[in-house]
Amino acid sequence: MVQEGIDVELAFVESELLERFLDSDVISAADVTDLLKRRGVLDGTPVFLDEETMMPVPVPCEYGRYLSTSLLDKTTLKDYGRIVGRLDKHLATLGSDVISALESDIVSYRDQRCRWQKKPIGASAWGKESSVLDDFYGFLVDCGILPQRPVRLAARGRNALAPRVRSAMDIRHLTLEQYRYFRDVGLGGQRPDTEVDHRFRGWAPLRGRAGSDLALGTGARWREWATVLLPEVGLWPGMPGKAAEFTVQACAKYGKPRPVYVPEDAVASADLYCMLERPDIVRRAARGLERKARDLFVVGDVDVAGGRIRGVLGGVEREYEMSAMPAALRRITVHEGEFGLEALTLFVCRGGLMPGADAWKSYRHRAWERMRQSAGPDTPRLPARRWRWHDLRHTFALQLLTYLETLMDGKEPDLEARRRRHRSYLTGHIRHNPLLIVSRRLGHASPETTYQYLQYTDDLIDEFEAAFASWVGDDEATYAEIASHALAGTKGSR
Repeated sequence: MVQEGIDVELAFVESELLERFLDSDVISAADVTDLLKRRGVLDGTPVFLDEETMMPVPVPCEYGRYLSTSLLDKTTLKDYGRIVGRLDKHLATLGSDVISALESDIVSYRDQRCRWQKKPIGASAWGKESSVLDDFYGFLVDCGILPQRPVRLAARGRNALAPRVRSAMDIRHLTLEQYRYFRDVGLGGQRPDTEVDHRFRGWAPLRGRAGSDLALGTGARWREWATVLLPEVGLWPGMPGKAAEFTVQACAKYGKPRPVYVPEDAVASADLYCMLERPDIVRRAARGLERKARDLFVVGDVDVAGGRIRGVLGGVEREYEMSAMPAALRRITVHEGEFGLEALTLFVCRGGLMPGADAWKSYRHRAWERMRQSAGPDTPRLPARRWRWHDLRHTFALQLLTYLETLMDGKEPDLEARRRRHRSYLTGHIRHNPLLIVSRRLGHASPETTYQYLQYTDDLIDEFEAAFASWVGDDEATYAEIASHALAGTKGSR
């Protein structure tokens, strides 16, 4: 039980740090690592420690153990642990704890997060926190630690933790001109007049351009396109180097598998980066990777046709299906290249391995600042908020949905007729429903999410020919190619 007055410190399980820092005559790092594996304790599992004795606090630690058995990824485990840790710290200021907390204490925490702290969180962020806290107290009730939840259930199943505002999906899309400005000026180091800006001090501009083209050309989420392997995108010896298609699963949201189609122009953009920029990064980092070889997954055989790779990890021969490789494993996956060990992922940073979330965030932020500084009367209008990588996914969805609808029914000038068209598609054949085709391409858990794009398609209906003409490449109708592939994939499907 958590006792009143105990100050709790939050830590996380990190097995890879054991060998580096554990110094004990009682138990070795290898023994601890084996124990964690045998007990199924995942990296990222939150551990709550008494600040005075540094001993585990039983109740919240049991919840962390429960989260670990749910096979959540490392980032999610840490996020959930931080949420419970924040609640505990707030309750400590009230002279309470997670076991003896009253409804008023929980409401006080909600108001502190949503109203009184220096930077209050929004409805979406609170929705995540409230669901975690609801799950936490449900766990305590199921285990018999509490007789009931501290928060009463109100009408329609709502309680004091539930967000009062249901926020719709924040759909933000780019026009062709805005995208070109973002990619070429923000990331690529050009001037708005397309000339080279010799004052540009960015690093690896072709990597940023290739990333944006891949995001826009596939509609994939950041974690899906930023972790792609060279064989998956078709840039591997013996592969044609044209349009590619691979299955994303471990890096997909909720682990839901789906095929990702990479159009030829997006592959060509990545290939240009691989020819002109990537080799220099790889060459500089090769010696450092050699020193860390025992901590890396060194691949010796790539089975492109079977979608599997084999290599050595931790001194043990391993074999993985590429689609089943999580981001953490992809980050340490290397192979023997021209200069020595090099990453198998398409994108690499100065250290020679895959850039992480913070790195891609910094690339985007620097691009945004450059776009603002270079903005003039002839540049595209910039929004009040800076771009997100996810905006490229929204742009993909809107452009593909608009194109498919127009391709099937032609241009319809009447707004009411277009709305009838949407309704007829919802009752039409599943194979030819543009909404469902786009929903499957995006990997949405429910078509209901895709329906929210409908309110924007009428704005694009008269612009689709220009917009689809040359997004990623210079001459090819990339989205027409994507739409053709999407429609071809529905033939004969059940």
